Amino acid sequence: MATEQENPLRPRRFAPLDPKKHVEGDTRPVLKGIVFDVDGTLCLPQNYMFAEMRAALGISKPTDILDHIYSLPAAEQEAAQEKIREIERTAMASQQPQSGLAELMSYLDSRSVPKAICTRNFDAPVTHLLTKFLPSSVFEPIITREFRPPKPHPAGILHIAKSWMHEDRGDSLIMVGDSIDDMTAGHRAGAATVLLVNDVNKHLAEHEHTDLVVERLDDLVAVLEEGFVGRS
Repeated sequence: MATEQENPLRPRRFAPLDPKKHVEGDTRPVLKGIVFDVDGTLCLPQNYMFAEMRAALGISKPTDILDHIYSLPAAEQEAAQEKIREIERTAMASQQPQSGLAELMSYLDSRSVPKAICTRNFDAPVTHLLTKFLPSSVFEPIITREFRPPKPHPAGILHIAKSWMHEDRGDSLIMVGDSIDDMTAGHRAGAATVLLVNDVNKHLAEHEHTDLVVERLDDLVAVLEEGFVGRS
């Protein structure tokens, strides 16, 4: 059974993906895959949704939306889920790709790096984004909020590690996201974490669960070619 990693080794490092940059005696592990969040990571953030969801559910910050829904009587949970799904369906029509999205995915595919998704969205916005902006890219598995427990619990990332590598730990992976839930889930799974920084989340750049910060997705291309090195 996959278990949370209590003390992932820091700094996190991976060998260069460019074979020409491999040197004899390099003991850095090989990267075995990258896990991506969706909203705010693969697409531009649509943070207004969260206020709309809380209003629809009659809750306020800092109450976690999914925790609130799961705390409701079983007979009320589906109606609450449908309220937030409807907000997501409306928002997905205005999804816009992150800068560097296509370039990074093309690079990862050229290097045969497995890609997966771990998100707190439901499946429709994820399918819409992939169909519209990344029709030729494969992400497998895709973990949506139907998988429980959701981030910041590491279970989704550990499930991906098990699916890909039959390993009970995520320390061969990188988690890319834009929220504290992403950084914490990745850290607790033992994965290296990459924050896609913006004006709203820049305070997370110095968080202990954040290993590396990028401003664009395709900034990762050079990082991975040369060899990933997280901060100490």
